[in-house]
Amino acid sequence: MSFRGVSSHEARPPRSPRGESQLADIRRQVVALDLGTSVSIRISPRARRVGLRINAADRVVELVLPPGVPASHGLRFLASKRGWIAARLEALPLPAPFAEGAIVPVLGVPHRICCAVEAGIPPVAIVDGEIRVRGDPMHLARRVRDYLVAKARSELASRARRLAARIGHNVARVTVRDTKSRWGSCSGRGNLSFSWRLIFAPEPVLDYVVAHEVAHLAEMNHGPRFWHLVESLSPDSATPRAWLKRHRSQLLSYG
Repeated sequence: MSFRGVSSHEARPPRSPRGESQLADIRRQVVALDLGTSVSIRISPRARRVGLRINAADRVVELVLPPGVPASHGLRFLASKRGWIAARLEALPLPAPFAEGAIVPVLGVPHRICCAVEAGIPPVAIVDGEIRVRGDPMHLARRVRDYLVAKARSELASRARRLAARIGHNVARVTVRDTKSRWGSCSGRGNLSFSWRLIFAPEPVLDYVVAHEVAHLAEMNHGPRFWHLVESLSPDSATPRAWLKRHRSQLLSYG
């Protein structure tokens, strides 16, 4: 079981011997809880109360503390939520690594990963409902991932530029990342960023996320005009929005 006193992006002040002793004691308490997974503790300046979240991608429990709240108080809260944590972890889909024989959705359509021996095809290709991968099987997972990331970038960029043209705006740049907390973002300079994992979702879901971020090119807010614009670009947007909420953990489980 691992333990982190703060998240990795926060500054870590020098620790005194007493502080080290306190951390060691907290580590022992975390281990004693035997939650069946790793626990991280994060101090959030925006938090107003102690909170818990499950990182579905890493199956890690995160305890969020407001500034000034002792870790010991958070650990008592953690212990009181053992049943909730166990239920949430059990409900998470199992990791689905890219391996020969695995079934992976591409734009919502299931595809089987298989090793290919045919000459004259690309290193990775989608053929007849299969993701066919040539070369050393040791590199299969990396090649599948690289292929799907590139496909996500192409699909999202073309859809974003097409929708942006409809509302008289330009997209400066489209990037894809492995974000865990948001599916897309839009900067004030017209740069759009998306999670490459959207490539697993059905096409109407991609269209909704793209419409959401393209709408921000015109409306950098979530007011009524913004949602009206989203709906004009992606009718019945509530349906794919609900789909993403239900299937978030599944999308994060692939690879």
